[in-house]
Amino acid sequence: MATAGLYRRSLPSPPAIDFSSAEGKKIFSEALQKGTMEGFFRLISYFQTQSEPAYCGLASLSVVLNALSIDPGRKWKGPWRWFDESMLDCCEPLEVVKAKGISFGKVVCLAHCTGAKVEAFRTNQTTIADFRNFVIKCSSSENCHLISSYDRGVFKQTGSGHFSPIGGYNAERDMALILDVARFKYPPHWVPLKLLWEAMDSIDQSTGKRRGFMLISRPHREPGLLYTLCCKDESWINIAKYLKEDVPRLVSSQHVDSVEKIISVVFKSLPSNFNTFIRWVAEIRITEDAKENLSAEEKSRLNLKAYIPFPCFGLSVLFLWTIFDSYMSAKACCQGAEILSGCSSIEFCCREVKCVNGAVEVEGTVVTGVVVRDGSEQNVDLLVPSTQTDCEYGPEATYPAGNDLFTVLLLALPPQTWSGIKDQALMNEMKQLISMAFLPTMLQEEVLHLRRQLQLLKRCQENKEEEDLAAPAY
Repeated sequence: MATAGLYRRSLPSPPAIDFSSAEGKKIFSEALQKGTMEGFFRLISYFQTQSEPAYCGLASLSVVLNALSIDPGRKWKGPWRWFDESMLDCCEPLEVVKAKGISFGKVVCLAHCTGAKVEAFRTNQTTIADFRNFVIKCSSSENCHLISSYDRGVFKQTGSGHFSPIGGYNAERDMALILDVARFKYPPHWVPLKLLWEAMDSIDQSTGKRRGFMLISRPHREPGLLYTLCCKDESWINIAKYLKEDVPRLVSSQHVDSVEKIISVVFKSLPSNFNTFIRWVAEIRITEDAKENLSAEEKSRLNLKAYIPFPCFGLSVLFLWTIFDSYMSAKACCQGAEILSGCSSIEFCCREVKCVNGAVEVEGTVVTGVVVRDGSEQNVDLLVPSTQTDCEYGPEATYPAGNDLFTVLLLALPPQTWSGIKDQALMNEMKQLISMAFLPTMLQEEVLHLRRQLQLLKRCQENKEEEDLAAPAY
């Protein structure tokens, strides 16, 4: 039985010209001969229809990122690493985008967060002449693509704000090809560039700012393959806030006279859900990588993931791992005391916690400590499974280790995080500790990628993504 609904709409023409019409084909042929359709073929190879009515920004960005062959660094489905709308969640929760759409600033933020090189302009920050030159540049090359944010009403189309990639340009007619990602509504179409500029030079009522366009190209370096932020876990928001705001304050406000003291202060003040965050990251990676039919490339990535951080640091970084292990051991000790006492809501204080690697049938570490509760003491011994250090290609793999992940997060903090240290000698020592000068290139790129994402997440938390469209400084 037929269901009431809408099946596409008639494209208002003029002002637009249907790409597949006789006139549209003629415009395409003219542009092709002039060399301003070079970017079209890459875009059309990866063109997709937005999967939700409000996903035009996410779909446009997915098309462009895939056309540029940018590796997302995490899997989409099965063994495939591929940009999909569902993976573009760093700057705005997908539930919010689905309900309300997404602003120009947040799409720019997402493009930065993926590791792409982005140049973004609102219409009040540039001119139509500059826009035309950018359209020509991207239409004449496969190395960059342009996404436009515009008001459909200017083209006599239904709806208001919309995003779509620009697929080509006809210089003689001064017309641009809009590859409309809402293919269920309108087909790709040619529009006069001056009219497209007018459609972009409109106010987005949700932000009070003008719309615009962004040029996206491949980065000078590939984005992270070992560590890539995903904002689906709510604990990450608190962790990011702690790292970006609380750590600098703690370092400057408390008396610290050694590197061990600095790291100790950082660990002792961790958010209560830090364990959840570490466990969530590890589970995501284990789920992604626990495949038997991995390619040689995938196995190479796992080898990097398992081995890169450990041999690369100086001995001083062992302080991070030692303190982290003590912290996690104390947590395990207290959790063991809760289990033994049959209580799950009582606060325990653990002291004299230490790890003993003994001859036990099950590979692991014996955590032994003294638990203090209401003035009474209780000895607790708890067997904790050891973290795998050998790279495995199956469900037994348990990387990244918590200390590995947290070390990389600390390295990803901007150098000014530690500027509050008052002792100059200690400041110099800390700078050497977090220096990336002696890290291999792959790990340097990982750290810089995470630093970029932390900056962007903070920008969104402070509601500054509409004010600052530039790439984060690191």
